[in-house]
Amino acid sequence: MLKNYQSIFYFSKFIVHYYAMKNSLFVIAILLFIILGCNTKKSTATSTDKVSATQNDTIRIANEELQYEVIIIDPGFSSWLASMAQPRWYHSQSFLENKNRVYVSEWNRRVMQPQQFSPNLYEMTIDYQMHIDYGYEVNYLIYNYMIYFQNTYKQKLNGYVPPR
Repeated sequence: MLKNYQSIFYFSKFIVHYYAMKNSLFVIAILLFIILGCNTKKSTATSTDKVSATQNDTIRIANEELQYEVIIIDPGFSSWLASMAQPRWYHSQSFLENKNRVYVSEWNRRVMQPQQFSPNLYEMTIDYQMHIDYGYEVNYLIYNYMIYFQNTYKQKLNGYVPPR
């Protein structure tokens, strides 16, 4: 009878080890799925000015030669740009540059004063250097984003804001 108990003991020990190993393999498999599921895709910049709109309403312009990148992430801006903004070449590049200087200066001033202006609206400064020729497309998009921003969020950066 003692032999019978020993065999039951060894059999139960085998079952315990089997389930422990099975559970640890299950936990390891779950961890692997979580780790592999968290990978993100990397995007690459192009060497010429390109504008792209994606599903999450992001507009991106990049030029590696001038080493700049403009990314506008704001829900609704892409559709507003297509439906409400003045068409390209409506304003001259010098008009857009002058307006952008004023708007960006005020924007950056507000970023530096989070106690007075909402840090949720003014999250980061815009590095817009006046001596660099960014071209028409960049100036057009920055200008129109500033108009969109002011009308959408009821902000007035400086002077007259065209209602659109």
